[in-house]
Amino acid sequence: MDKHANEILLKNVAILSHHSEKEDSMMPAGNAPLPSVEGVRDIVSLVKCIIFSDYFYERQPQEEIRSYYIGVKMEQLYRELCQQISRGLLFCGSMSQEEAAKQAETLALEFIDELPEVKRVLYTDIQAMFDNDPAAMTYGEVIFCYPVANAMTHYRIAHALHKRQIPVIPRIITEQAHSKTGIDIHPGATIGEYFAIDHGTGVVIGETCIIGDHVTLYQGVTLGAKSFKYDEQGNMLNVPRHPILEDYVTVYSNASILGRITIGHHSVVGGNIWMTHDLPPYSRLQQSKAIDTSFSGGLGI
Repeated sequence: MDKHANEILLKNVAILSHHSEKEDSMMPAGNAPLPSVEGVRDIVSLVKCIIFSDYFYERQPQEEIRSYYIGVKMEQLYRELCQQISRGLLFCGSMSQEEAAKQAETLALEFIDELPEVKRVLYTDIQAMFDNDPAAMTYGEVIFCYPVANAMTHYRIAHALHKRQIPVIPRIITEQAHSKTGIDIHPGATIGEYFAIDHGTGVVIGETCIIGDHVTLYQGVTLGAKSFKYDEQGNMLNVPRHPILEDYVTVYSNASILGRITIGHHSVVGGNIWMTHDLPPYSRLQQSKAIDTSFSGGLGI
């Protein structure tokens, strides 16, 4: 390396090593280690090995051997959860590292205690995806290949952690699925059983959404907020602002359902609809039919 290159490297190392005022204002208080994105990814991978053990780990028909391998993964999961939850608590809290570590152990065990229910509900999602897509040849194809299976696994894990008011970690989990699948589900959303998304690209589900059982969405659907409320100081309030979809609702591609409105059970919302008002049960909402303005012989160009 020549002298000129070395000078440029040293100069910029010195500049970038200095904590700017803006950088300091965005950093958490204290010097505790931050959550690890890779560590959080490992948590999801371990849960997938436990819940879908025959798909994401070596297939073990004998239950005794299967129990052994799941036990090994469970111990790894517990250790990783304790570490990352502790870091998450320190990221947004004012407790000591000892307090965070102790609380993390309790929260990790609570999450693990909920894993059988997470597994049960995820398998209803797999069933719904299979039932909604005639192209699906096997359940294994859905588990291995469908983006929504991956997104819902991340969401169900993240939601179980979010319910326990664990900071940061749930958002990292859902954003990992978002970046990979294009499906953006906030971990605070409440989603019932037998939930299906066909294709999935571009789907957005906001934090305060409430979705019932047997609901199906298609690609590009937005369940978002129409407007925001502010306090006297101009700070945005985190209040319910996203839609409620009751049981057996179907929403077709690129529909936007906005605000704290309710779509009644057994309703169908057609594609490319902009929806900002309640819809009663058993409704069918669609755009007016397209007008054919075809022409021939160059006429109309």
